[in-house]
Amino acid sequence: METVSSLRFPRKERLKGRDEIREVFAQRRGFSCSGARLLAIRNGLPHNRIAFTFSRKFGSAVQRNRSRRVSREVYRQFRNGLLKGYDLVLLAYPGQDVFSVRMNQMRELFARAGLLGSPCGNWESS
Repeated sequence: METVSSLRFPRKERLKGRDEIREVFAQRRGFSCSGARLLAIRNGLPHNRIAFTFSRKFGSAVQRNRSRRVSREVYRQFRNGLLKGYDLVLLAYPGQDVFSVRMNQMRELFARAGLLGSPCGNWESS
């Protein structure tokens, strides 16, 4: 059984600051699916860091905050099964923002990026 602390989304796993997020956008490897895009770069840390961002026309602050909460919870479900050592930015687009939809989007994006389970050929030495 997992402890309460392992269920949290710790601060060290958050990609913070405009400069850190811009670096991911500048040096990214991008993976897309319907309704979302995942940008990723290696970070050299023993854990992943992630930021959730939205397209310019996403809607009101209430809608963006709800989407951020849903996305954070879905990521928390996946994070123990992902390869470690990456900075990730999830860019969400307006649309159906439901837990099950976001779960399918993230599963597809992490699989395309080769971050689920064992490494695959998407991350050769770059």
